[in-house]
Amino acid sequence: MSLETLSDQLLAEISEILAKHPQRRPALLPILHACQRRNGYISPEIERAVAELLGIPVIDVREIITFYTLLLPKPVGKHHLQFCTNLSCHLQGAEESVAAACRRLGIEEGETTADRRFTVTTVECLGACDMAPAMQVNDDYYANMTSDRVNELLDKLS
Repeated sequence: MSLETLSDQLLAEISEILAKHPQRRPALLPILHACQRRNGYISPEIERAVAELLGIPVIDVREIITFYTLLLPKPVGKHHLQFCTNLSCHLQGAEESVAAACRRLGIEEGETTADRRFTVTTVECLGACDMAPAMQVNDDYYANMTSDRVNELLDKLS
């Protein structure tokens, strides 16, 4: 795969990002965010195209994607439920919220429902320690989650 993988719109957005960065490598993270916004996730083909565009090894792109839990290497459901499991959230019972979502949806953490409506994942930190346990559904944050609050939210999303 090569740059043909990237749409003209995405290439235009990447050009704007590169114009703000005198060196190409620091543009990697904003470019990956742009790719994910346009495609929903970052496929291996997109990884290779971005590496080619920036003139860096593909492994460098892969390392960034696997380090940042908010970058997605595979498709997720329409509603991506991301539960923070860092220390503050863990101490406030995040695991119970994750378990409630998985039970309700009939999937394990890291899986997507058969109808592709819901994906449940855990992330290292959402930067919302003051709202522990916190979760995010797509771009929306939810605070002080409990099993009951998870089920109420799933009722609304269903």
